[in-house]
Amino acid sequence: MRFQDKVAIVTGGSSGIGKEVATRFVAEGGSVVIIGRDAAKAEAAAKQIDATGKRAIAHVGDISLPATGQAAVKAALDRFGRLDVLFNNAGIFGPKPFLDVTEDEYDRFLNIILKGKFFIAQAAAKTMKAAGRGGAIVQTGSMWGLQAIGATPSSAYSAANGGVHALVKNLAIELAPDKIRVNAIAPGVIETPVFSTFLTPEQVKTVLPTFNAMHPLGRNGQPADAAEALLFLASDQASFITGVILPVDGGIMAGRQ
Repeated sequence: MRFQDKVAIVTGGSSGIGKEVATRFVAEGGSVVIIGRDAAKAEAAAKQIDATGKRAIAHVGDISLPATGQAAVKAALDRFGRLDVLFNNAGIFGPKPFLDVTEDEYDRFLNIILKGKFFIAQAAAKTMKAAGRGGAIVQTGSMWGLQAIGATPSSAYSAANGGVHALVKNLAIELAPDKIRVNAIAPGVIETPVFSTFLTPEQVKTVLPTFNAMHPLGRNGQPADAAEALLFLASDQASFITGVILPVDGGIMAGRQ
């Protein structure tokens, strides 16, 4: 198994892509610390991932606060004795025209998506460097950080993810001497609960299918599609890959039909 006896932290691990990647990481022999803001939701996810409680634990906190990442790293070391992988998946999404974005909304995107990923990566990298075994940091960026989509105006969200992509390149160079690889995926539309944060259940059922045709492969992505890419980049199969932003977008970045 690819992750036998390895340990990962998964931010945003309570649902969607994060929960899927945590579930698959454990299924392939690893142990995980999942980070979420909702205690009940995070604990429930950890139990679903591993009912024994031996290989999946929840850590509750706001990822935009550097102390949350530091505490999660400590939790991984205290419980499992090591840290090999960081899946930096936490994020938010909500399209809004540029002229209508408030300062608070802008700060929220930057704090959760960019600042959060920056400082937990820093905490994880310090631990990986000290251990001397190397490691992998895999960020979840966004296709919206690579190009704009007129139907979903997302200037603040896109700017934050563009920063994440730039961070990957910088960390890949800085951390390479310590054998810490840093990569990211840039997903297209992945059908996760994030859409329920700004759409009603009825709107989700109506709106999401309209994005199928945007992808040359003819369908929206599922959490498993993103998780498989994340797991590959975290695995030894990708041992010669660092500094890459991998589109997981059904072909959108390749062009248009």
